[in-house]
Amino acid sequence: QVQLVESGGGLVQAGDSLRLSCAASGLTFSGYFMGWFRQAPGKGREFVAAIDKSGITTAYGDSAKGRFTISRDNAKNTGYLQMNNLKPEDAATYYCAAATTLTITTWNIEGRYKYWGQGTQVTVSS
Repeated sequence: QVQLVESGGGLVQAGDSLRLSCAASGLTFSGYFMGWFRQAPGKGREFVAAIDKSGITTAYGDSAKGRFTISRDNAKNTGYLQMNNLKPEDAATYYCAAATTLTITTWNIEGRYKYWGQGTQVTVSS
């Protein structure tokens, strides 16, 4: 049974940092692209970042560029999202997801991701 479990969310103040983790089990983690999406109340799911199987190539949504960094440790079957200089508009539930195949044009398409975690809540106070 495949499981993706996010952790690291919480309540922070604007300008603070958080590191989210995504622990994977039941799959060969190194064989999957990994992505992060977020969803704020009343809004659709938004692409945040993605990383290739080796951890070399990354992609970011506009809201994440310059502030967030995606990474992975295949030896630990874990992915990460480092979020710096958080803003109130970053408040959302953050989901990690895994995909077997992605291209430069499909990084941000949630339908291309096969497995999803349950999400971790991030709240940012101003």
